[in-house]
Amino acid sequence: MNMQNTEFERYYQQIKARQTRDTFTWSALLLVLYFAAGQAAEFNLLTIWHSLPNFLDYMLETVPTLHGGLLFADSHTKGSLAYWGYRLPIQLPLIWETLQLALAATLVAVAIATILAFMAARNAWAPLGVRMAIRALVAFLRTMPELAWAVIFVMAFGIGAIPGFLALTLHTIGSLTKLFYEAIESAQNKPVRGLTACGATAVQRMRFALWPQVKPVFLSYGFMRLEINFRSSTILGLVGAGGIGQELMTNIKLDRYDQVSMTLLLIVIVVSLLDTLSGRLRQRVLEGNK
Repeated sequence: MNMQNTEFERYYQQIKARQTRDTFTWSALLLVLYFAAGQAAEFNLLTIWHSLPNFLDYMLETVPTLHGGLLFADSHTKGSLAYWGYRLPIQLPLIWETLQLALAATLVAVAIATILAFMAARNAWAPLGVRMAIRALVAFLRTMPELAWAVIFVMAFGIGAIPGFLALTLHTIGSLTKLFYEAIESAQNKPVRGLTACGATAVQRMRFALWPQVKPVFLSYGFMRLEINFRSSTILGLVGAGGIGQELMTNIKLDRYDQVSMTLLLIVIVVSLLDTLSGRLRQRVLEGNK
């Protein structure tokens, strides 16, 4: 018994020493990479510290001037809530347009990415050439940022929602296809072997063996991407791709500081509501909670 305890203690110390060594080595490597990247990017904490007052001054300028006794006065009274939100009739439709843009792009991208993922997965029996071509295509689609796609499509189609829709759709297809085919490749193989033994075709094996396993993952990624696309569509509006982002950029350019804060407040509210709603939908669909 003492010999076994001694061997176990020796083994434990070896594992502990190896873990300590690996932790120190990887931590040192990450620190070196961090400082090297910071130097290449000209990252300087002193510069940030000296410029921080300018940032705070700008943020303070965006805070509206509200007076307690005038909060509920009309839109012509400075210091009232109505005066602060005088552009809401313009901003609310733009928020709705941004939501529609994100939802449309997500739905189309999820449908296309699902098909491409089954064609790109190694265990879904697609020819090697088809798998490699699809993987190369989606790698290119997700390599190009949404902002770059939006600039290209704005130059091609002009200012509006179409460039934003196309930019979000292409980038989402690239991102989701990779996540989807990796989920398919991680699926259990036992149901597949069982259906194969029963003489099922490749399509039947995908439909009845793989799809039930990956469906919850697909739904979860789809909801997550919807939230991301709403945030991204706000940024795309800065380059003329439609939505509330154009209103934000206009307010910044025209120095309408109070409307900058109103626009940001609307975006934060909608993002919070979207997060809550998508979380509840995801819980209801994946867990069957009512």
